[in-house]
Amino acid sequence: MARPVKYRRVEFAPGVNYFKPPGVPLRKLEEVRLSLEEVEAIRLKDLEGLEQEQGAERMSISRSTFQRVLASGRQKIAEALLNGKAIRIEGGNFEMASSWFKCMNGHEWEVPFEVMASAPPRLCPTCDTTRIEPITPGRRRRGGKAWK
Repeated sequence: MARPVKYRRVEFAPGVNYFKPPGVPLRKLEEVRLSLEEVEAIRLKDLEGLEQEQGAERMSISRSTFQRVLASGRQKIAEALLNGKAIRIEGGNFEMASSWFKCMNGHEWEVPFEVMASAPPRLCPTCDTTRIEPITPGRRRRGGKAWK
């Protein structure tokens, strides 16, 4: 009997999910699919500079699983860059850790998981600005104080 899939915790969904080499028509491109959990592992390790154990904790997975997800994501990026392939970010076995967003005008809102699984929001629902960003868990602000 197969082991049940354990969902990986993802805190950030990128606003852009497709990258391609310039000057190459889409119809001639091969694609590499990068899962959302691979992107999250790369973000935690390479952008935030966390150790693998810290990244694994944030994703609610073991350190060895984190290392495998990270290695897989890096290999796919290298393949795309060195072989002129497009990168599509989609899917995977994940659950969003936080679905709260804020805009540069100070509005905050929650997005249902079902919506986040298909695509992150692109506009603030209050003022329609495109200048939005996810709020890191534990960093929501209300009345000048962070709250969870």
